[in-house]
Amino acid sequence: MKRVLRFVCLTLFVCAFAPLSLFAGNKGVKKSSQMNWNPVIEAIIQVESEGNRFAKSGNQVGAMQITPVLVRECNRILELRESKKRYSLADRFSIAKSKEMFLLIQSFHNAENNIEFAIRSWNGGVNYSKKATQRYYEKVKKLIN
Repeated sequence: MKRVLRFVCLTLFVCAFAPLSLFAGNKGVKKSSQMNWNPVIEAIIQVESEGNRFAKSGNQVGAMQITPVLVRECNRILELRESKKRYSLADRFSIAKSKEMFLLIQSFHNAENNIEFAIRSWNGGVNYSKKATQRYYEKVKKLIN
């Protein structure tokens, strides 16, 4: 009986105070839904394709030059979030759906809404090399400013 009572007390404690810890240390960090990614997205579109939604370069297509790997990652995130929505390879030619994919990737891999991470990872993946993405980062950053 003591064991059950202890378990119930611990559970109540965790339920009462765990939500508070979710907000600790997040001062100054905007949630993705509050972050205005439009300047970053528009700059990426200019660097990647100059706004041409039919642009192609190898397996990268569309205004944001999206690869099949990125589409798969978006669908994996949607599955983890138990969403029925899925993206197709053809969706890469839609500027609106490309922007949605960018926002989905940022919400999952960039919870801190770090603009540098967003730009570099769009070019080099989430495990990007700073050296390999430097020129790309500078081009995009110049268009944002």
